[in-house]
Amino acid sequence: MTHNLLVVSDLAPTEITAVLDLSERPNLPHVLEGRGAALVFEFPSARTRNAAEMAVVDLGGHPVAIRGEEIGFDVRESVEDVARTLGCYHALIAARVAEHRTLDRMAAALADSDPHVPVVNLLSNFEHPTEALGDVLTIRQCLGSLEGKHVAYIGDANNVCRSLVAACAAVGIAVVVASPPGYQLDAGFVVATRAAGGVVEVTDDPAGAVGGADVIYTDVWVSMADTDEAAAKRAAFRGFTVDEALVAKAPPGAIVLHCLPAHRGEEITAEVLEGPHSRVWLQAANRRHVMRGLFTHLLGRDGG
Repeated sequence: MTHNLLVVSDLAPTEITAVLDLSERPNLPHVLEGRGAALVFEFPSARTRNAAEMAVVDLGGHPVAIRGEEIGFDVRESVEDVARTLGCYHALIAARVAEHRTLDRMAAALADSDPHVPVVNLLSNFEHPTEALGDVLTIRQCLGSLEGKHVAYIGDANNVCRSLVAACAAVGIAVVVASPPGYQLDAGFVVATRAAGGVVEVTDDPAGAVGGADVIYTDVWVSMADTDEAAAKRAAFRGFTVDEALVAKAPPGAIVLHCLPAHRGEEITAEVLEGPHSRVWLQAANRRHVMRGLFTHLLGRDGG
């Protein structure tokens, strides 16, 4: 069984299904009863922090949120020493980090811990796997099934996009990613996804991408790490706004998702975000539920 979640592919397809099933159970065993969970945030967080803290509480545990400056990775002490120290106090460590290799180092430092202390990626510059799991849960709830569905991702092929594509590929959802040149999915990632049986296409045509979509998904064009190139990105992404005209090109029952925060008038209009196709608030709520299921799975209890 998987012991960490650093990227979506750390979970086998059957494990993803197991996590989704656990996420929908109203009562899970208190696998964190009397134990702590370290939640480390190098970047500010709204949904992820609230979802993670409440998931820990749901499982009977005590969440301890820690800001990046409080531990000072490789400044006050090494990443490895921070991980080992937190492992002395907590049953699980979940972290939002600037560099993905920080998570790799934390997991390596705790590889021989007994009992094992799982490390969970709450967002890195490479992937955002807990977001993707919540997204897939939302799609299943809204559409009734996953196999054979189609997602159109419109926007920057960033960490959120990579995790979404990986999660969709694992559960039988086809994805079309529409991005302007220079901001498209890495070719190697596309080849690897297809080799593993996933269906993923890349285009620079948003209208064509949504033509057969059950789900239209977007994310901010300018993230916290992209402020230096904000003007260039906004210029490159003209024509990629998810607005009512674009949604009208999709089948009538299509839903719209956004991982939030949203920049109304840039990657999505207020009319669409607040409109009848939007499921963004259910999507946000599911972050908590999917973390309950994920933490239960990683701690080795199926709740049976």
